[in-house]
Amino acid sequence: MARLNPDKIFVEYRQKVTSTEPILGRYYTLTHSDETGELFLTIGERYAYDKINPTRDEVLGHWVKYDNKYYFYVYLYIDGGEFGEVKSAIRDKIFRKELPLALEAIRYGDRELFNVHLKLKIAPIIVFFNSYIPKYNKVNMWGIFKEYDIG
Repeated sequence: MARLNPDKIFVEYRQKVTSTEPILGRYYTLTHSDETGELFLTIGERYAYDKINPTRDEVLGHWVKYDNKYYFYVYLYIDGGEFGEVKSAIRDKIFRKELPLALEAIRYGDRELFNVHLKLKIAPIIVFFNSYIPKYNKVNMWGIFKEYDIG
C-alpha cells in the first residue's frame, strides 16, 4: 500500500543532471518538513549538503554499478556518537519505519529516470545504517524499486 502523497513531494534537479541522465554520478538528498509533511528530493551530481538540517534525518542515496548490474545505495545517519544509545535506538526505529516512504518518494520523484532505464526498477536497494553503536551499525537489503512504485 502506498504511503506517499504525490502532492507533498517536491523535486529539484541540479546542474548536470536531467530527469533521465546520468545514472552513475546521480546523488539523491531527501529531506522533509515535520510541520507540513512535505518531502524535498534534490537530485544532483553530489549530495545537497545545503539542504541538510542539524537533526540529520535526511536520506542520502546514489547509484553504483558492479558486474554490469546497478545497485542503489542508501545512507542513514543513526548517530555519530553524540546521541547515546537510547536516542540512537529511537532514531533507528524511526528510520526503519519511514524508509519505505522515503524509497517511494525517490522512486516517484525520479520516475522519468525509471521509465527510461527500466533495469533500475529491479535494482537491489542496499541500506547503510551508520552508527557508532555496533547493534545499529548495519547494512540491509531493502528489496528493489519495483516494490516501491506507487502506481
